[in-house]
Amino acid sequence: MPSYAWSALSVATVLIVWQIASTWLVDPMFLPAPMAVLKGAGQMLEEGTLSQSVLVSMMRILSGWLVGSAIAIPIGLAVGVSPVARHLVDPFIHFFRFVPAIALVTLFIIWFGVGEMSKIILIAYATAFIVMVNTASGVSSISQDKLNAARCLGANERQVFLRVMIPACLPSIYVGMRLALASSFLVIAAAEMLAADAGLGYIIWTSRLYFQVDWMFAAIIVLGLLGFATDRLWRLLGRTLLKRYLRGVTGY
Repeated sequence: MPSYAWSALSVATVLIVWQIASTWLVDPMFLPAPMAVLKGAGQMLEEGTLSQSVLVSMMRILSGWLVGSAIAIPIGLAVGVSPVARHLVDPFIHFFRFVPAIALVTLFIIWFGVGEMSKIILIAYATAFIVMVNTASGVSSISQDKLNAARCLGANERQVFLRVMIPACLPSIYVGMRLALASSFLVIAAAEMLAADAGLGYIIWTSRLYFQVDWMFAAIIVLGLLGFATDRLWRLLGRTLLKRYLRGVTGY
């Protein structure tokens, strides 16, 4: 039996159990049936609320993820290469990476306002330390023999860095960005619940006012599907453009 068939079977089983639970075991007001959730999603699509929210949330997620990665990768490379940079940055990395981005939502709203800036910076914060730590670990794990071999063949330090170190740590950067993408989805929901007038998190938060639990479920499911789709696209990118560098990376 193909692997995708097992996946489809497991999803179908969950939907059937969900339907049974919402029909006979739990009040549908608290656990709406799958068809009720689908109907709620259709209503939001007709109004344009769902499509607008998807676009807004994805713009925030991708912007913050790319900004955070663009900042983190050079710092991670520097930390991995230079002992001085490692000692200078290491205390801050290992302090702030244990401070969850959700704890800073209110503070970032005070500093950067309720507009797009606060949300993008918050996601960049959640992204940066994951990518940074993975990048630095990737550089540090490069075999010294490989670097010495390049130097023996006449490569200078710049060539060693560009042609040996960066290609060797691409798997670590790739995995770090994949993990950070998942973290971006976690943060966006909290950010949009507290300060937003559009987005999937905003739908989840405001639906409680009208007790539209079906809308809540629809937004949650769409958020999960978007995360699943972007993760698969990132894996597809790895399998096509970065295949030569990612051999041996599990699950790429």
